[in-house]
Amino acid sequence: MTSLSTPSGIWLPLITPFRDGAVDFPSLRRLVRHYADLPVDGLILGATTGEALALDDDELHRLTVESAEALAGCGHAPTLFIGLSGSDTRTMVKAMRRVATLPVAGCLIACPYYVRPSQEGLYHHFLAIAEAADQPLWIYNIPYRTGVNMSNDTLLRLAEHPRITGLKDCCAEAGQSFDLLCRRPPGFQVFTGEDTSYFAALAQGADGGILASAHVETAAFARVGDLLRQDRLAEALVQWRAIVTLTGLLFAEPNPAPVKHWLWREGLIDSPELRLPMTGVSATLAQRLDAEIERRRAFR
Repeated sequence: MTSLSTPSGIWLPLITPFRDGAVDFPSLRRLVRHYADLPVDGLILGATTGEALALDDDELHRLTVESAEALAGCGHAPTLFIGLSGSDTRTMVKAMRRVATLPVAGCLIACPYYVRPSQEGLYHHFLAIAEAADQPLWIYNIPYRTGVNMSNDTLLRLAEHPRITGLKDCCAEAGQSFDLLCRRPPGFQVFTGEDTSYFAALAQGADGGILASAHVETAAFARVGDLLRQDRLAEALVQWRAIVTLTGLLFAEPNPAPVKHWLWREGLIDSPELRLPMTGVSATLAQRLDAEIERRRAFR
């Protein structure tokens, strides 16, 4: 397992399995144990892929406890983070007090959505959260969901705080991403959250990826990073070409419906169910996913 002081590699924003309207905890435990046997450095619970906004506080609490218990007996135990989001700073500060009671090593916190604060507002929002936190915090910058893009200057100001230690980068601006990699301070970790940009981000110096697509062909995604860290660029590119089409397929319809369908077909969860307003994949995409599953099974 990667040391939390120098996190890297593949971090999985774990889906939340549902069945008959409730969180499916037997499937959750099966999933957690499955990924503990694979080269996954961390699991992030209750993030976007985990349908966080459809979970209540009690469900999120039990989700973390059950996941930690499932990992307890595993030889390779990925680090657990929890994903949080909210647009009211006071509420987020209170959330830090609840997180302190959970068996997680840190938090991934999205920029406040919908309200579109100024850069100064973003700075003071995260500063207040960091002051209330006991664990490391990673900022999640995803402007096409939140409506606000945190600038690198603001992020670097926040990186001076000892508990703000990393970023999930989904800014969708290649120049901004590269500029941050060039300017970030030592020890500040940058993970891409753009699945299709994983190879390019690592080649430019990112520490890893927080990738929904890595629910599938997990070892192959990890292998890309291993090869690049060994300066074996040509081999890494061959490996990436073998899996890059998966990222398009798994995001052909809103995430996490395609991933859930795949995991269900593979027997890792008992149902591909989602909570409204999210819905399952279309019949057309289901056929494409099933065909790709069968194609990949033939090469195992």
